[in-house]
Amino acid sequence: MSNIQVIEGDFIQPTGKKIALLVARFNSFIVDSLQSGAIDALRRQGVKDEQIVVIKVPGAYEMPLAAQKLAESGEYAAVVTLGAVIRGGTAHFDFVAGEAAKGMGQVSLKTGVPVIFGVLTTDSIEQAIERAGTKAGNKGAEAAMTALEMINLLERV
Repeated sequence: MSNIQVIEGDFIQPTGKKIALLVARFNSFIVDSLQSGAIDALRRQGVKDEQIVVIKVPGAYEMPLAAQKLAESGEYAAVVTLGAVIRGGTAHFDFVAGEAAKGMGQVSLKTGVPVIFGVLTTDSIEQAIERAGTKAGNKGAEAAMTALEMINLLERV
């Protein structure tokens, strides 16, 4: 028998603190489905509506600053970022997606609050639609579940 200790989180709802859903308005025809999926997943795990706060920002590029403000407030157990950056014919995609991912990772490390990257970065609208609730599941729901797991894990370590 092994004496290796394994610590992992589960999907128990957080008590007391809220969960922020930081939602980009850009590409709302995709992001609205991510938001619905995230809310549904949280509710299914017993998170109460008053514990869920939706904050809207213009787009993914603006998310890191808003995520930092939310994480530093002490009111939120996690920040779930939901957006969609779809590749076009210019380099704009690379700058937006890269800076958003880097910025949110830095916020999480700086504050100790889980900032979950639920921003789709796809090559096409079709790929985004698949990931917002059709063939590839709902990545908003997956991001919400990741938040619950990380909240629980950080309480255990």
